[in-house]
Amino acid sequence: MGARIAAHFANAGVLVLLLDIAVPTQSESNADRSLAAKKGLDGALKGRPPAFFLPSSAALIQTGNFENDLPGLTACDWIIEAVAENLEIKRALFAKVLKHRKPGTMLSTNTSGIRLSDIAANFDAETRQHFFGTHFFNPPRYLHLVELIPGPDTRLELLANVSDFCDRRLGKGVVPCKDTPNFIANRIGSFFGSTVQMLTVDQDLSIEEVDALTGPLIGFPKSASYRLLDIVGLDVWANVTNNLYEAVPQDPWRGRFVMQPFLQEMLERKWFGDKTGGGCYKRVGKDREIHALDRKTMEYHPAAKPKFPEIETARQIEDLKDRLRAIVAAGGRAGTFLWQALSDLLIYSASMVPEISDRIVEIDRAMRWGYANTLGPFELWDTLGFLETVRRIETQGRRLPPSIERMCAAGATSFYQAADTAGNPRTKYFDLKEGSRYCDLEPRPGILRLSDLKRARAVLRKNPGATLVDLGDGVLCVEFHSKMNSIGEDLINMIHDGIRETSRSAAAMVIANQGENFSVGANLMLVLLTAQEQEWDDLDAAVRRFQQINMAIKYAPNPVVAAPFGMTLGGGCEVAMHAARVQASAELYMGLVEVGVGLIPAGGGCKELLLRHQDPQKAFEQIGYAKTSGSATEARQMGFLRDGDEISMNPERLIGDAKSLALSLVANYAPGSPRQDIKIRGESAYSLLKLGVWTAHKGGYISDYDAVIGEKLAHVLSGGRLIGEQTVSEQYLLDLEREAFLSLCGQPETQARIQHMLKTGKPLRN
Repeated sequence: MGARIAAHFANAGVLVLLLDIAVPTQSESNADRSLAAKKGLDGALKGRPPAFFLPSSAALIQTGNFENDLPGLTACDWIIEAVAENLEIKRALFAKVLKHRKPGTMLSTNTSGIRLSDIAANFDAETRQHFFGTHFFNPPRYLHLVELIPGPDTRLELLANVSDFCDRRLGKGVVPCKDTPNFIANRIGSFFGSTVQMLTVDQDLSIEEVDALTGPLIGFPKSASYRLLDIVGLDVWANVTNNLYEAVPQDPWRGRFVMQPFLQEMLERKWFGDKTGGGCYKRVGKDREIHALDRKTMEYHPAAKPKFPEIETARQIEDLKDRLRAIVAAGGRAGTFLWQALSDLLIYSASMVPEISDRIVEIDRAMRWGYANTLGPFELWDTLGFLETVRRIETQGRRLPPSIERMCAAGATSFYQAADTAGNPRTKYFDLKEGSRYCDLEPRPGILRLSDLKRARAVLRKNPGATLVDLGDGVLCVEFHSKMNSIGEDLINMIHDGIRETSRSAAAMVIANQGENFSVGANLMLVLLTAQEQEWDDLDAAVRRFQQINMAIKYAPNPVVAAPFGMTLGGGCEVAMHAARVQASAELYMGLVEVGVGLIPAGGGCKELLLRHQDPQKAFEQIGYAKTSGSATEARQMGFLRDGDEISMNPERLIGDAKSLALSLVANYAPGSPRQDIKIRGESAYSLLKLGVWTAHKGGYISDYDAVIGEKLAHVLSGGRLIGEQTVSEQYLLDLEREAFLSLCGQPETQARIQHMLKTGKPLRN
């Protein structure tokens, strides 16, 4: 964990000293006592998912050990302890650390369950003022949450500064916590996980059945429940829950924090999960087939795909809130299991106010940011219907927490209420601690939620796939919300309307959304159907419209900023590449991946990459091998981001940062005009690229049809095989892209690739 925290600080450009235990050696002459830290760093470099934005960032980390290198702490501004969850081990290490800590240096522990007051018991007054807890969730690069816990005497201004640093520099969602066992997220998360494990046995469900019910179906991550155990490590889970059991003797639900017998047996067999090659699941054979554990026989079998007839209709409901309401009302094995698990979660979360948090807000944020749940417990309760859920619990003869009874007596009907004023989004939350009133939820400057803006002020325009939203201060936003945010006519039309409206009544425009990913590319189903019907004129017109809108973005009369994040592929990548500037999320997986479906980029992607690299070979390698960035930092190296494009570490700040960037361009913005001076290398470049295709094909690196696509791509990037170096226009290259795209659409191999991608989500090599 320490190495991965160090890696994320390095991602933020911070110099790090990573220390670990001193490795005993037989001979001092060839000793490397810092081997443990070096192995930790190597694990962070080689691990999956990657801990670093770029492997080169590891150069910012210096390794050492606790015996020889503690004097290096005098140069540090912040010391973070992340050793084993053992009070005596932590106290012994801090005793050594404090001998080298200079006054004023911040000191924090990454403990998840030990009280800070116990750790700091022997600290002097000055150290106690600078001591606090920072509980990073693992893996630190990907999970948004940092729990910030004050020590017994921590200075408030120090906590404010740390919170701001974690937010803006490290990109974290910071939740202030009390110094209680397991703080917020792991207290609630451990309860839910233990409840699911209990119900697995009580209601006789299989490992696969539970994971099918506790993942994306209910707005939880794909790792669901038992796959999550394998990722975290059953030994780690056992340590957390056992410590929690000992630490909360007064908790009425304490009995939940007892390991189920089948998990205890797995512990004894050291089936911890991924780290030991098997746990609830394991990979088997050369094909790495997934097998699941039968908890009754303790034997593995090929993982099944469970089906629950009672919720099959509900499963098809796209809107999560509607789907959740349908599922818990469904009955049957699935509905009964989920109602019991979720209602227990709601009751327990309410009973934890004010013990672990004075407000429901922090509990919801901790569960969304730390466990990647779409809804926190109180948001979930509102979704299911506050009063309906209360009545159902009471009808079953179950006891509600006193705070909920007081809430009902006060006439409240939800935990959250919209309280928008003068077009500005505002929210109220019910004060469950006090029990009789709603309180204003403080605004978070710089953080814009499109759903809140659309609720607070009327949208300017809307169609089924996109909306034009007023971000305020003279900036409009084209938000697209098609299925998987694919590129289609709705978005093209809205961008056109947005550019026109911006030129009339605003200063700048942002293209953004807050879905799961920015865009997976073009609407492949529409492309396939049009090609199969041989409606070539329609397909040609559609590609032309997409090219034209991208050129309209590039040469708009007002600055247009794109805000890509997550998967930004194919057409989504092309939209972003044509913007005046890009404000990218640090987690950006951007690429021109059309060859995977038997095509080449046709919305200006080939043209733009050729302009940026000024080398057809580099552009060819990137497009031909469908290379995708692993981060925004890598996207800059690959040419998808340019000088002047910016990166937001905190995804919640992405649209606010994009708005600020757009406004910064307004004063000196001068729209250009389509270029007529692009130098291409013609026949010589084509021959060189074609030779590379032939070599890769003969070497078995690409298929027969890959070679066909490669030659089409070479034709475009060389400028159409003109003789000698010549100068062409952007439109000339766009025409080449479109012609190659259309010709490939007519090939059965391309249509087979598209069909396979639509069916399986994976590329076909034919």
